[in-house]
Amino acid sequence: MNTELIKTPGTKFLATALFALLFVLPLSAQRIAYCDVNSILENITEYQQAQQELDRVAAGWRQEISQEYDKIKSMYNRYQAEQVLLSDEARNQREEEIMAAEQSVRELQKERFGPEGDLFQRRREMVQPIQDRVYSAIEGYANDRGYDFIFDKSGTSGMIFSNERYDVTNDILLRLKE
Repeated sequence: MNTELIKTPGTKFLATALFALLFVLPLSAQRIAYCDVNSILENITEYQQAQQELDRVAAGWRQEISQEYDKIKSMYNRYQAEQVLLSDEARNQREEEIMAAEQSVRELQKERFGPEGDLFQRRREMVQPIQDRVYSAIEGYANDRGYDFIFDKSGTSGMIFSNERYDVTNDILLRLKE
């Protein structure tokens, strides 16, 4: 076998070109795009109406909670003014009433605005179907136009579409089991 053939500059060029054709070009053939999901949502009338309704409901709940805190403040001010006239037992009873009222308002606040609270549930009911429709449209667009990845420019969700052929999750899991 002639080893001089392997060392010639033309052979190195051919090997580099073959490497580029086999490995580099398929990588550059992936089609990537981005969109601004917030901008899309803001241009949907139904979404704007849902947001306005949620804002209205949240404002009402905030006002309700604020009124309850005002009542507690009033209870406390009255207690402060009458404290010197009260027996130990009456003082303890009033303090417990104030603490119970505060606890009740904190629970109401959590019920309304907590991670699984009423506002979260309403948002899911009103906004989730609209978001699902948008994501479906993005997926359809990607499939129709041959995009492999679409990212969200607004940064709320990162990658919003990816072609399943690029999902290497199972390969990584298999490697971890080795």
